[in-house]
Amino acid sequence: MTALGIYEKALPKDITWPERLKLAKQLGFDFVEMSVDETDERLARLDWTNEEIKSVHDAILESGVGIYSMCLSGHRRFPFGSQDSDIRKTALKMMEKAIDLASKLGIRNIQLAGYDVYYETKTDLSREFFVENLKKSVAMAAKKQVMLSIEIMDDPFINSIEKYLEIRQQVNSPWLSVYPDLGNLSAWPENNIGLELEKGINEIAAIHLKDTRNVTKDYEGQFKNVPWGEGDVDFLAGLKTLKRLGYEGTFLLEMWSEVEENPSEAIKDALSFIQPIMKEAGYD
Repeated sequence: MTALGIYEKALPKDITWPERLKLAKQLGFDFVEMSVDETDERLARLDWTNEEIKSVHDAILESGVGIYSMCLSGHRRFPFGSQDSDIRKTALKMMEKAIDLASKLGIRNIQLAGYDVYYETKTDLSREFFVENLKKSVAMAAKKQVMLSIEIMDDPFINSIEKYLEIRQQVNSPWLSVYPDLGNLSAWPENNIGLELEKGINEIAAIHLKDTRNVTKDYEGQFKNVPWGEGDVDFLAGLKTLKRLGYEGTFLLEMWSEVEENPSEAIKDALSFIQPIMKEAGYD
């Protein structure tokens, strides 16, 4: 059976972790992906006490729904490639705390945003700082057997598996992988999605699913909050390619419906769209 997960930001925001995991189970999911984004509220999770961690761990055991992965997008605010040495130090400290939290909660995979910098100007030096600090991060993760995976992004720095592989050549470790988002991968016109998946199949740790609208010479694309089925992603082609290549890892629905009036209904609509396609591609 295919393991299917839901992004935390798809579920109601102001509920407890026991409630969140229980709801995910009711909706039919195997796991939740935790968000540690750039807000102070979610960055504070990196400083959870052992008591707070235990309460979440107990909820995992009680619900039977795991937290398999963490989306560590807080590095948008504190990027590895920053020109500011204090920001780079903060980024590495965040990474250390995230790895420790993951190891305590049983999170297998920390997804890193593939940005050298986000709010600063990209330079050759920002790329060098990114690679330098990625290597340090992978070394930390290896000590606790936590996988780090780079997401294919809405940003030109790493917007293809091919670009990930260029970075991967600089980091010699089995604890670094790639986390393709079929939506992001599809949205860039220079990407042949089938060829990209073929190139990277041995590096893929997990897959994000969401719809997007393509980048064109006159349009910057839309990478978030595109209604399922109203974007440009050929889900069947991508999923059939993954099945042919032997991918049997997890899939995660990436949504931001926590701000909607009825997040559960939005998730049910997403499932009614994507599940028949997954089944047609060979994923039960």
